[in-house]
Amino acid sequence: MKNIKVGVIGVGNIGSAHARAIADGKVSGMVLSALCDVSTERFARFPQEFPDCAYYTNYEELIKSGEVDAVIVSVPHISHGVIAKFALENGLHVLVEKPVDISVSVARRLNEVAKSSDKIFGIMFNQRTNPLFAKTREIVKNGELGKLKRSVWIVTNWYRTQKYYDSGSWRATWAGEGGGVLLNQAPHNLDLWQWICGRPKAITAFCDIAKYHRIEVEDDVTIFAEFEDGATGSFITSTGEYPGTNRLEITGELGKLVLENGVLKYWKLPIPERELCENSADMHPTVDCEYVEIKDEDDGNGHVKILQNFADSVLFGKELIAPGTDGIHELSISNAAYLSSWLGNKKIEFPFDENEFDRLLLERMKSSSYVKNEDADKRAGEYSSRWSVKW
Repeated sequence: MKNIKVGVIGVGNIGSAHARAIADGKVSGMVLSALCDVSTERFARFPQEFPDCAYYTNYEELIKSGEVDAVIVSVPHISHGVIAKFALENGLHVLVEKPVDISVSVARRLNEVAKSSDKIFGIMFNQRTNPLFAKTREIVKNGELGKLKRSVWIVTNWYRTQKYYDSGSWRATWAGEGGGVLLNQAPHNLDLWQWICGRPKAITAFCDIAKYHRIEVEDDVTIFAEFEDGATGSFITSTGEYPGTNRLEITGELGKLVLENGVLKYWKLPIPERELCENSADMHPTVDCEYVEIKDEDDGNGHVKILQNFADSVLFGKELIAPGTDGIHELSISNAAYLSSWLGNKKIEFPFDENEFDRLLLERMKSSSYVKNEDADKRAGEYSSRWSVKW
């Protein structure tokens, strides 16, 4: 196989950007062959915008058409798992947008299908390509910080107005989207948090519904996490604060990392803190730390890098930056956070009761205000700065 024939399912805001990147030759080894969308308005634009493709309004027809070797799934979250599973079962490689689905139980079954196939299954965690996050992970995983003590991520610069939520009837509804800031804006941050610091063993969460907007899901969240090695973590996110903050701080026995404003700041202790505590003759010691500062050199092409990595994995067996299994890790945190909040801010230990989560989510979906229609996002064709790290 010299080139992968790719179909994009869901050609709205982000899907059209993926399609444009492939059509413009930005991804070596990929050829855009087919597009699928249920919106008649979008479908009418395809011949002019992407003249060399086949067009479909039914994803099953595209998948069975023989036109493609792989699909990119960029429909609303609630349909990710269903479509990706159908594509894998029909012999296609799959790259799915984040989050992998809205329910861990669905994501788990999807990954079982992927494992039993010989196809590549990846997820669009494009923020993993950012050099600062990659360097932070390297420092932590290499043990340079020693045993971790605490991580705190305040990511409140996901500000959204009421007009944003009113722009589509599916937005910020349980039936249309499956959640709010945790499921829409913060999955990249949740993924990076666990990718860098490891997966928690338990969390307690406070998910405030409609705190700042007229919506039916959460727009303000605080999560407290406990880890197996005794470390703790906090994750705070909101779409109702302006100006917001994007600051990650990680403290270990050998120093501290702070990521903010496009800079990674690294303080290295000359001796472990525990040794300092036990052996210092000074009650309030002042320690000269080695200080390192690394500036952000991200080129903003994270989406294209994930597309290229996916193509290289299919064609040459290259290891995926973000395999589909990792989607379960991120989604587990948001599912557990919802469950904690729904059960009166109860402490939720991993693995949690996925059936209970599904039952409580279904209750909310049944009473949701969303009525399915052909909401069309008219923005198309290029990657937006709103998908960047946004320091």
